[in-house]
Amino acid sequence: MIKVLIIDDEPLATELVREYLADFPQFEIQKVCHDGFEGLKAIQEYKPDLIFLDIQMPKLTGFELLELLDHPPAVIFTTAFDAFALKAFDAHAVDYLLKPFSKTRFAKSLEKFLQLGNNSESINTFKNEAGVNQESSSRVVLKVKNEIKIIPVQDIKYLEANDDYVNIYTKEGKFLKNKTLSFYEKTLEPSQFVRVHRSYLVNISEITKIEPYEKEGYLLKLKGGEGIPVSKSGLPKLKAVLGL
Repeated sequence: MIKVLIIDDEPLATELVREYLADFPQFEIQKVCHDGFEGLKAIQEYKPDLIFLDIQMPKLTGFELLELLDHPPAVIFTTAFDAFALKAFDAHAVDYLLKPFSKTRFAKSLEKFLQLGNNSESINTFKNEAGVNQESSSRVVLKVKNEIKIIPVQDIKYLEANDDYVNIYTKEGKFLKNKTLSFYEKTLEPSQFVRVHRSYLVNISEITKIEPYEKEGYLLKLKGGEGIPVSKSGLPKLKAVLGL
């Protein structure tokens, strides 16, 4: 039996998936979830083989939910996103169903799943790249011990590269996220966050002054007293954003 979860906040969409799945007895629905938090808990509890996942949902989006999973199941997106927006990442999921979808189109998605199975490598690639194809993020979602932490981007002071991770500094403290600094350079609003050094991305609203530092270098002073080095390549970017 193939274990399935439906994670979608639209009742009509969940009922449609239920109805269409009734023709495929090898698929067993474990639970229907109506927001990202409920979906995350259900995935951890039921360990499904396949999830039907909406993208825009309350509490956690479909993208954010996947980011929080170490070993995600196979995914078929059920979404109102237009096809153009999906082209950038559809190769990294089993398939996507653009609402409203037909029974024939649904059946093709299941056939694709049965052929591909749970390609975790593709899903992990999707997790790493999906955010690049969205508009600038307004928040960062991460796990802190067994809890989910949501950080509004305006609360971020700066980000620091840490191999394949990034340290996110806020007034509350430091948090570790399994993304690269390059990822956040691409997804955060470029007029608000500037890459001043290969290891640092800074919220310009936190900058209080720019000081000369060693030879021809410079040092940013932030509101909290932190000093952030500015590289030769980072200085022109900083000046452009600040209008200097």
